[in-house]
Amino acid sequence: QVQIVESGGGLVQPGGSLRLSCAASGTIFSIYAMGWYRQAPGKQRELVAAITSGGSTVYADSVKGRFTISRDHTKNTVYLQMNSLKPEDTAVYYCNTWPPRIDYWGKGTLVTVSS
Repeated sequence: QVQIVESGGGLVQPGGSLRLSCAASGTIFSIYAMGWYRQAPGKQRELVAAITSGGSTVYADSVKGRFTISRDHTKNTVYLQMNSLKPEDTAVYYCNTWPPRIDYWGKGTLVTVSS
């Protein structure tokens, strides 16, 4: 059974940092490019960052220079290091393949940036 589990969200002050983790089942991880997505209240879900199996990355313009996506093949885990967080980064963050598969969406992890 395919499984993707996100963790690491929480409440952080503006300017702070968080690291999100995404544990994916081995079959997914070894084959697909992986992405982090987010959905803010009242907005559509959007791609934040993605990484191929070879390590190439892409970022949304809004997070370039602040967020870093990485993957650890030995742990079947994808990370999103988020620095210099802003209130507009507040959202539920999801991990999925890139492009996403509808049957792989998990519950996500909530990130709240507020003073």
